[in-house]
Amino acid sequence: MKDAQADELLELESLDEVRTLLGPLDGNTRLIRDLHAVNVLVREGSLRLLGRVEDVARVRGVLESQLAEMRSGRAVAAAEVARRLRVAAGVGDAPGAGASDAGFTMPRRSPGATRPRTPGQERYWKAIAEHDVVFGVGPAGTGKTYLAVAAAVAAIKSGAVRRIVLVRPAVEAGEKLGFLPGDLQQKINPYLRPLYDALHDLLDPAARQRYLENEIVEVCPLAYMRGRTLNDSFVILDEAQNCTVPQMLMFLTRMGERSQVVVTGDPSQVDLPPNTRSGLADAVRRLDGVQGVAIVRLRTRDIVRHPVVQRIIDAYDADAPRSARGRDIDRDLDHDAGHDGDHGGERPPASP
Repeated sequence: MKDAQADELLELESLDEVRTLLGPLDGNTRLIRDLHAVNVLVREGSLRLLGRVEDVARVRGVLESQLAEMRSGRAVAAAEVARRLRVAAGVGDAPGAGASDAGFTMPRRSPGATRPRTPGQERYWKAIAEHDVVFGVGPAGTGKTYLAVAAAVAAIKSGAVRRIVLVRPAVEAGEKLGFLPGDLQQKINPYLRPLYDALHDLLDPAARQRYLENEIVEVCPLAYMRGRTLNDSFVILDEAQNCTVPQMLMFLTRMGERSQVVVTGDPSQVDLPPNTRSGLADAVRRLDGVQGVAIVRLRTRDIVRHPVVQRIIDAYDADAPRSARGRDIDRDLDHDAGHDGDHGGERPPASP
């Protein structure tokens, strides 16, 4: 006898609910189909679930529980939905105390160190949980890179993505690349060191080695990104202020299906040649207000390194005259903002 089939509708209240349940580029739809043998169709404010009665009931239970949490005011991430779908299918870890307030499952090693520790970091973390493309802009020590890598590790462990790609432009900051010893890879490694440092803090040595050897985690220079399409990936571009405008466009268009991109940069540390426009400032100006893109501006009060770091930055900001290019960059980054928030597809209301 053929198994009884179900055809049920799950009513949704907003596009955000659809995006969270189905994941970036419908990544969770694939999990529902592959793990639970249920097909999902989006129909005018609702999800249509098709499959065997018991399978549809199981998936509906997961989705309704996540909707209830969202409607109660908790920020739920697509990665959290993916994890719960895997748990329901018997292929994931049960939810526990490791989940952060923003919905990510935090790495098990030193979980306290990877939680947002300032209001600015909370906004940044929430933006990563809720948007496909996030720009984290701010001074050194505000956790831009560290939190992005922590979110990427959480996404890998939850099954939301299959690999992490960490990218950095190889731009000299006073020293010339050619004077460094070794072959090309050895010359480039110092530029990628901050990304390796974050991985070192977030993964135990065995897991880190396994991820790198199996290319679950890839660390590469920006120049190596041309011509690629990155599917099922969490992609981080670090030190983006040292990208040119064409490089930034090239990078952003590498994004493939079921992928997420985080771009980090500090506009006060541009090492590009004179009269070369920073791709970070240009992208923030162009993409401000674009649906699916969030721009989070972190300030010196979000610095979480040694306390003296914030005092050093404040002293330099107060004493050192800005260059013309520095003024241009700051003006572009603060364009239409004048606040510390993020834009997730909507511009802030104009001041009266």
